[in-house]
Amino acid sequence: MTIEARIRDQIEGRIRSGEWAPGTRIPFEHELVAEHKCARGTVNKALSRLAREGLIERRRRAGSFVARPHIRSAVIGVPDIGHLLRARGEPYAWRLADRGVDLEAPEPAMPSGRWLRLAGTHLAAASPFGWEQRWIHLGSVPEAESVDFGGEAPGTWLLGHVPWSDARHRISAVSASPATARRLGLATGTACLQVERWTWRGGEPVTFVRQTFPGDRYDLVEDFAPNG
Repeated sequence: MTIEARIRDQIEGRIRSGEWAPGTRIPFEHELVAEHKCARGTVNKALSRLAREGLIERRRRAGSFVARPHIRSAVIGVPDIGHLLRARGEPYAWRLADRGVDLEAPEPAMPSGRWLRLAGTHLAAASPFGWEQRWIHLGSVPEAESVDFGGEAPGTWLLGHVPWSDARHRISAVSASPATARRLGLATGTACLQVERWTWRGGEPVTFVRQTFPGDRYDLVEDFAPNG
């Protein structure tokens, strides 16, 4: 293994293990040169590759820092946030903040009835990544009422237990409200991406979810080709 590869592996290992959380400053170039007894150019190449892979951010005159998680998902489809974060090597967790049952529909496109209301934070390397508010229609998914949802995100549970046949997305640019900003550790008014999703199974409602992410941490991607 070359010295450059060893430097990359050492830094990447500490990031992916969660030892170095997002925002952590990694050693300066001259510190890495002294530690590995190598040329500064070797260190620079290692850091440049880590930056291209999205693991670190290099800031002029300030040094290099562990990057915030930045993931991509398809516009069409129902992604599992935990799976996406783990796929890029980020430790993931779900923190339930609120739970209750509502008798009113959460959104005009959905019917009235008993709705299980859940809210919580998606965490990447112990830092807030996204704030989620979700309602599950208990008339269609009665078993959801007995699920704890303290350790497993409701979206993950639904994808594993409740097939869906139809879905609708609404994607918006929003400013973080004071409550959302507090949940995500942002300043009020920070630009965010809001994804709202409705899913049905055979014409019966399954869930409505509203997810809010800092605008610089989530990409929605769609690959397509010309018709014909």
